[in-house]
Amino acid sequence: MYLRPVNQYSPGGFSLLPPAVKNLLILNGLAYLATAVFYNTFHIDLIRRLGLFFVASPEFHAYQFFTHMFMHGNFMHIFSNMFALWMFGSVLENTWGSLRFLIFYFTCGLGGALAHLGVTAYEYSRMLQAVSEYQQHASLESFATLMARYENRINYPAVLRFIEEWKRMPHAESFLDQSRELAAQLPASINRIPVVGASGAVFGVLAAFALLYPNVYLYFYFLVPIKAKYFVLFYTLFELYAGFSGQQTGVAHFAHLGGAVVGFLLTRWWKRWDSRYPFD
Repeated sequence: MYLRPVNQYSPGGFSLLPPAVKNLLILNGLAYLATAVFYNTFHIDLIRRLGLFFVASPEFHAYQFFTHMFMHGNFMHIFSNMFALWMFGSVLENTWGSLRFLIFYFTCGLGGALAHLGVTAYEYSRMLQAVSEYQQHASLESFATLMARYENRINYPAVLRFIEEWKRMPHAESFLDQSRELAAQLPASINRIPVVGASGAVFGVLAAFALLYPNVYLYFYFLVPIKAKYFVLFYTLFELYAGFSGQQTGVAHFAHLGGAVVGFLLTRWWKRWDSRYPFD
């Protein structure tokens, strides 16, 4: 779908593929290709080197705040992000100019990363507390409850087999000791998983587009027309629901939300100081 809102402030003239967006598309594509080549040829996993790990992980490095935006887990991940970047980011770059758009893009990506790490830190502290409480009051029932609480972060089928074996010999001290060891390993599950992708930055782009051009019609699944402001609002509410409900595991919903919030605030702030930016 092609969009070109009218009455926009275009410092460099309109371009279907402006330079900043074009170079971001190229860099993301090259990074995705390099990930496959390095893994298949040299057995080097770039995602584990350049994806963003939690700060408590020994694999965390400060440069990952930047590099994780160019890493993607699979083809659909990079395709959806790059398609949205081209469709909405091109309009913003034509509106703002390349430098301001790049500042905006990476600021939103950083905001998304910080939001994800903040939520992860909260979950990490709660997990440490839950494990500590279990170590003091270990039992078959409390172990089953603890593992069910974090089933999306562990090999839950294997844990269920362990619990079934324990039920057959409920008084065996060896199971109690093993359960304490398994519980102690839970916090490490957070440290092993990096977050990757440009989604935080892209959600910031979506938020800015909805603010600048709220009444432009988008076509949901290329069929159903919906105004940009409603599309982004519904999408954000879905991310909020999915983040708190845990319905979609393996998706950094709060990184998306963080990027959207930063994009919203930054766009509002810029609008305040420059009346040339369109608002309906």
